[in-house]
Amino acid sequence: MNDLNQETQAAGQADEIFDLLVVGAGPTGLACAIEAQKAGFRAVVVDKGCLCNSLFHYPSHMTFFTTPELLEIGDIPFPSPNPKPSRNEALQYYRLVAAYYKLDVRQYHRVERVGGADGDFTVHTVDRFGRPGAIRTRKLALSTGYYDLPNYMRIPGEGLSKVHHYYVDPHPYFEMDVVVIGGKNSAAIAALELWRSGARVTLVYRGPEIPPHVKYWIKPDIENRIKNGEITALFSSRVVEITPDTVVVETPEGRQTRKNDFVFAMTGYHPDFDFLERLGVRFEGQDRLPVCDAETLESNVPGIYLAGVIVAGMRTNEIFIENGRFHGRQIAQALASKSRA
Repeated sequence: MNDLNQETQAAGQADEIFDLLVVGAGPTGLACAIEAQKAGFRAVVVDKGCLCNSLFHYPSHMTFFTTPELLEIGDIPFPSPNPKPSRNEALQYYRLVAAYYKLDVRQYHRVERVGGADGDFTVHTVDRFGRPGAIRTRKLALSTGYYDLPNYMRIPGEGLSKVHHYYVDPHPYFEMDVVVIGGKNSAAIAALELWRSGARVTLVYRGPEIPPHVKYWIKPDIENRIKNGEITALFSSRVVEITPDTVVVETPEGRQTRKNDFVFAMTGYHPDFDFLERLGVRFEGQDRLPVCDAETLESNVPGIYLAGVIVAGMRTNEIFIENGRFHGRQIAQALASKSRA
């Protein structure tokens, strides 16, 4: 398709106008679209990845800490035979909910920029082949989460192909020397699964010990593996360089160079503050809390609403699916209130 045809197609797409466009097709984003539809509004969801993209990239054998009913959206029961559902069960559940409500979800469309203003925004997108599109909407709800943006260490070698910021499955690392960076839940789970699948695991953590808030069934497991010498742990330490065959670790006893095949840097993630700033959203304090009405969730930019973990800025441990799923109802109520005014 030539540039002229692409522009014509984009213009044609922009002829229709939605009441609400949701950026982010995770559980909270889906809940926003569902609640808007239930309130009589026409909604569309756009995501740069697949439906529930962040959940899809969770470890393949992950089990949720919470119970099924606390993951429910759209008043649809989550039927699981397990007290704590698995990642695969959750993915199936959210697919079925999206299908039940016939949600208009545009997967693999990245939002590049937003033009216009409250009442008539134009959201410019690019699909996975680089083709542009445009969608008009009266209101925007941003539910972009934070899992897609790792906290980089910014050290030499971090860009090597052997370095991963996401852990999915242990099988490819059998009989490999693997370093896991971090000491919280995700790092502990990765270290344990890798060790149980035959990897030689070294855990490097800047803290003096495994933190007390690590999940109660994981903490004694990882501590016992370390105590028994099955997993090597370097506490109060940090990786300062990565090479194709080694990692260099700064420890209290001095610098060590260790043989290494793969690195999992489980160093956390952060919301896409740059995207929010480009839209004009303001932030307050060291935790970068976005300016947002607590009742309506409307940001300082008229017509732009915030949902999910981004409401809490850097406090990414305050909002989860369990409480973020109710943000859609707040936004739908705010839209209904404005439409009656």
